Amino acid sequence: MFDEIDQLTTRLDKYLRAAEEQYFEMAPLEALLEGDEELDANRLREVRSEYNTLKLPHNSNKHHAWTLDTQITRREQLLNHKTLMAGYTESMANWKADEQELNEKRDSLSTRLEQIQQQAVEDLAKARQAETDAATAYAQSVAWGDTEGEKNANTDAQKAAKNLAAAIEHNRRQHLIINALEQELVIVDQHIAEAQKEHLALQRTALLLAEKVMEEQWNKIAHVLMDMGAKLWAAQRLLGGDQLSLRRLVLPKEGEGFDTWGSRELADRSYKFTVEDILSL
Repeated sequence: MFDEIDQLTTRLDKYLRAAEEQYFEMAPLEALLEGDEELDANRLREVRSEYNTLKLPHNSNKHHAWTLDTQITRREQLLNHKTLMAGYTESMANWKADEQELNEKRDSLSTRLEQIQQQAVEDLAKARQAETDAATAYAQSVAWGDTEGEKNANTDAQKAAKNLAAAIEHNRRQHLIINALEQELVIVDQHIAEAQKEHLALQRTALLLAEKVMEEQWNKIAHVLMDMGAKLWAAQRLLGGDQLSLRRLVLPKEGEGFDTWGSRELADRSYKFTVEDILSL
């Protein structure tokens, strides 16, 4: 496969050089067509004709170069598929571990956020209820003419008011913490999404590589099957029989191109087998 890659690279370089030379000639014509200079009809027609004459082979050479580059990349990946796959699987495992760690961090943040939110509501409600209770006690003392109770209730009301003011300030600080935790959760979610995206991208790349390798493995097995079928075809021909079942055979060729192997290839291959080949089971 190394020799094949070298041959393909040589052909690729040839097409790229040709395309580069053609574009060198096309560039000034392209500048004339796209520039501000006004050309008379005859000159414009002449420039366009010359440009199109160069553009067609230029595009053809670029297409051939792209095809060859794709073929070279495929063969290089097949040669190095074990190393490449090991790198992909390791990177996928790392991203998956990062995602797991981030999810654990997210769970911890969410739990803490819920605790603080609940505590903030409870603390403020408790302080407000204490102030309400003190006011109720004061009103009841006044209604019953309980002077001592009125003094105590007034003291409790003042204390409850101070506690409520402190609770409101504490609640304000708690909401600052809540906002900070919510922002941190957004950042963690972004990192989780990034880890999932990277993992999926690597997984797709690994699957594409696995597909190429399995396509080559399929083609090799198909060649072996075709040889066996051709040998069976030869035996049936030598016996004077017909190859009814084998005539329906169609095997897809995977990878580059859209080709198939069928009965015609079996018939052609069958003639390379001698009686001795057939009998050497």
